[in-house]
Amino acid sequence: MHPSKVHRPTVRELTDLPNVGPSIAGDLRLLGILQPAQLRGQDAFALYERLCAKTGVRHDPCVIDAFLSITHFMAGGKPKPWWEFTAQRKRLVGQGAPVARSRAKRSRRSK
Repeated sequence: MHPSKVHRPTVRELTDLPNVGPSIAGDLRLLGILQPAQLRGQDAFALYERLCAKTGVRHDPCVIDAFLSITHFMAGGKPKPWWEFTAQRKRLVGQGAPVARSRAKRSRRSK
């Protein structure tokens, strides 16, 4: 949902969250997250790592931005567009935050 349309008291479904449409909601369900409340206390980078491991591919880093936006929101923050979290993601990755690598990259490194 577009962040400007999110009203915290009415958030019941994953797609009620800021920046969550059918695709991100599907990713969250794949991770076993079925309700917004399950995102409280979650780490956006850990969610991304789990998603990449579960699907066997490295997803676009913008998925981390979306995960940052929803974990921020579920921690009580204001709903913001996902792209407002891009600088934070880049800064955290630069400080050593984990980012999943595709299986292909891992297998190349192990050779």
